[in-house]
Amino acid sequence: MNVTKRDIGALLAGISLSVAVSAQNISIATGGTGGVYYPMGGGIAAILSKHVPGMQATAEVTGGSVDNLKLIGSGKPYIGLSMTDASQDAYRGEDKFKGNKVPLRTLMILYPNRMHVVTIEGRGINKMADLKGKRVSTGSPGSATEVMAFRVIEAAGLDKDSDMKRERLGVAESVNAVKDGKIDAFFWVGGLPTAAVTDLANTPGTKVKLIDHAEAVAAMNKKYGDLYVQDTIPKDTYKGMDADNKQATVMNILVTHENMDEKTAYNIVKTIFDRRDDVIAVHKEATNFKLENQKAAASPIPFHPGALRYFAEKGVKVN
Repeated sequence: MNVTKRDIGALLAGISLSVAVSAQNISIATGGTGGVYYPMGGGIAAILSKHVPGMQATAEVTGGSVDNLKLIGSGKPYIGLSMTDASQDAYRGEDKFKGNKVPLRTLMILYPNRMHVVTIEGRGINKMADLKGKRVSTGSPGSATEVMAFRVIEAAGLDKDSDMKRERLGVAESVNAVKDGKIDAFFWVGGLPTAAVTDLANTPGTKVKLIDHAEAVAAMNKKYGDLYVQDTIPKDTYKGMDADNKQATVMNILVTHENMDEKTAYNIVKTIFDRRDDVIAVHKEATNFKLENQKAAASPIPFHPGALRYFAEKGVKVN
């Protein structure tokens, strides 16, 4: 068989196209199925797959922020939802990332993540000090819930190891453990409302209680940097709440590896903002995806050049 230069050219062009398309396969690292990251990541994956030519995006269930940041560090084509505190640790190579810096870039500021310290009526817990001697879940091992829970506990003057019997469960598992009487309380940091907490609050014969801890924010910021703010979970968020819950909040960001090409980063950010209503239909926290929130001060991680290009087109000054 005679193979012409034209045939070879066509073959090489086909290979190049195939490589280009395969390079647009993006995995979105999210969280557990009971939280907000997973459905939101699914919504983002759907719009990217539908509206970015050649891109196929898939949302993956993970342990949460810490796992997501490690996946990005693997160098594979990942974008991930993460809290700013865990992201800062990864970027600096601290705490759970000691000796393993992850070269991150921020794609966009997402929405506020609110710390929930959850218990139910009858467990004898009305304030943070009452956690002493109790069975408490501080979040799954690969989550930023665990990172932030440890910091809240420390700032409240408690010892995470000696003052409580600690479990390491995701939010859905924590809710089931509370229902079964296996734990007395759990920490969870997420958007509003979180489906698993709603499930607990709606359980017949159960009255949910969220424990105030906003006073811990000052000590947390003094030690870890200005990552946290005093905030409120309104009492109408979950059935049975008697009053607004005064708590600590941290921001969520969408991050990727610094090696992501500028065009891909630009397309991701542009599509999320262009199709924001589609993501809001999946979870209302996406209403917080706002151009005016895209500020360097809101993220300890530098913005990706592709994201900056999009924001500049929209007249947004990030720095």
